[in-house]
Amino acid sequence: AAINKKRKFIADGVFFAELNSFLAKELAEQGYSGVEVRVTPTRTEIIIRATKTQDVLGDKGRRIRELTSVVQKRFNFPENTVELYAEKVASRGLSAIAQAESLRYKLIEGLAVRRACYAVMRFAMESGAKGVEVIVSGKLRGARAKAMKFVDGFMVHSGQPSIDFIDYATRNVLMKQGMIGIKVKIMLPAENGKRGKMPLPDNVTILEPKEEATPAAFPVAVPVATL
Repeated sequence: AAINKKRKFIADGVFFAELNSFLAKELAEQGYSGVEVRVTPTRTEIIIRATKTQDVLGDKGRRIRELTSVVQKRFNFPENTVELYAEKVASRGLSAIAQAESLRYKLIEGLAVRRACYAVMRFAMESGAKGVEVIVSGKLRGARAKAMKFVDGFMVHSGQPSIDFIDYATRNVLMKQGMIGIKVKIMLPAENGKRGKMPLPDNVTILEPKEEATPAAFPVAVPVATL
């Protein structure tokens, strides 16, 4: 049945949100870092980005086949029209999702909040990030809930650059004392922007002045004295 444009956009958004939520839960331990959906006339390709791609594929591709089957049944795709692929994240330190998951596991293992946050920030900055912001909130120590904010480097908070250069992720950790919230923001370098390599709008490049070619001297006609 024909579907109007407005409904199609909403349906696509709901599909992406549900798929992302399912994969985030299912592949948390495999370093899930996002998903991309490519629709072609014959089939739908779903590219899963993760840090441990071998674990996503499973033994002889068994895990990815299981995930394909679940996605196909849940979203009513016809047989052999949906394909799942695993893609390795180029730089784990520049992925906010990967770092939020890393921090989550550090806190579950019982590492001190301050130490865990500084470790995540150091790793991101060493990977080439321009800036990092980590916020951990909840019952960190004692009965009263509070928020701790850790910042390093340069961070943009408004305008188009905040869309193009900021990678953002939130996670929840259920601890013995209650629920802890994690927010990670990473400022990507200019060459790793979400829309490819592009400079920040306030970046000014001063070009070297070109050397001007000196004009060739024209021969001057000397008047001949007449007798």
